[in-house]
Amino acid sequence: MEQQKLNPTLVYVLAILGLLCCCMGGLGFILAGIAFFIAASKLKAAKLNPENFDMASVKAMNTAKTVALVILIINILYFVYYVYLISTVGWDEIMRQSQEMMDQYQNQ
Repeated sequence: MEQQKLNPTLVYVLAILGLLCCCMGGLGFILAGIAFFIAASKLKAAKLNPENFDMASVKAMNTAKTVALVILIINILYFVYYVYLISTVGWDEIMRQSQEMMDQYQNQ
């Protein structure tokens, strides 16, 4: 019987896209969370039937799960920071400061 291989490519792609979306208020936690969930569920299936899966691909998926978890934590921290910033400073003040920075950049 041929052993199944776990392909961590989707997990890596979603995690990296989640990292890129981190600068959008931490909203990348959605993609990183999906990546982590996919990796965890595939690893759970491999743990239930270890004889059916290639161990090298299980290790690769474990690494992908770790990468997704790290990116998920980064995004959640940034999201919490951004929510805190909006609640303390206010959205209008953030937009005003942003507009001032853009005006200064354009005037240079």
